[in-house]
Amino acid sequence: MKVISFVDLLKKETDIDIKYQDERMTTIQSNKILMDMSVKRENRKKYIDKIAASFILQTYLDGRSNG
Repeated sequence: MKVISFVDLLKKETDIDIKYQDERMTTIQSNKILMDMSVKRENRKKYIDKIAASFILQTYLDGRSNG
């Protein structure tokens, strides 16, 4: 709810078109990639958020190109 409240506030103050992006599974996907690459558990924290962010961005970009 905090995100929705924040977005509502932004919409009132700006003319920016704001899109929501589901990111619930990106951490799981990122962790799987790192495990497949045999990255040790203690080193995964360095990369997991960056990989998840790339999934979120790619999903957004794919959505734009598809309509």
